Amino acid sequence: MGTRAEYANTEGLKLLENIVVKLSVEVGRAELTIRDLLRLSESSIIELDRLAGDPMDVLVNGTAIAKGEVVVVGERFGIRFTQIIDPAKRAESI
Repeated sequence: MGTRAEYANTEGLKLLENIVVKLSVEVGRAELTIRDLLRLSESSIIELDRLAGDPMDVLVNGTAIAKGEVVVVGERFGIRFTQIIDPAKRAESI
């Protein structure tokens, strides 16, 4: 049987389990001028700061939590985590 503090921590975590967060996958980034942005059309290509095959960043509410690679699941895309970022390092970026 756990201590009262351990029970309180477990109960606190259970309350957090149902909070919805936004998960996104970042393929890469690019900087462009407003002029270049306004000139974009359907056939435009923007070069990103990553190489093809590089792992993608997995972000939760804008904070990187992992790196991963794209996979196909049926007819949908998914991401396979290849590295989980250490929680202490995640906390530093907040």
